[in-house]
Amino acid sequence: MQETARKIVRDYFNSHVDVTDKKQITLDDVFVVWWCKTLQNWKALVSTTVPDGMYYEVTHNGDKGETYVDVYKKWENYCVKD
Repeated sequence: MQETARKIVRDYFNSHVDVTDKKQITLDDVFVVWWCKTLQNWKALVSTTVPDGMYYEVTHNGDKGETYVDVYKKWENYCVKD
């Protein structure tokens, strides 16, 4: 299941990267940050070694046999003190 999520992200990246970048990633460039499985469903938060600030939420609906992918861009990371 985690490998499936990684393959989905690899394929998405390789099909959407700007051709002028001349960059293709392999499965070794994709990693799961967080993963959870409940009954027949699972969800993975996935990222890549590419320094583009993108991360991917891959959700599998076991009842429907469908997998959904949400693609996000990290805009900022800052600290708020108590």
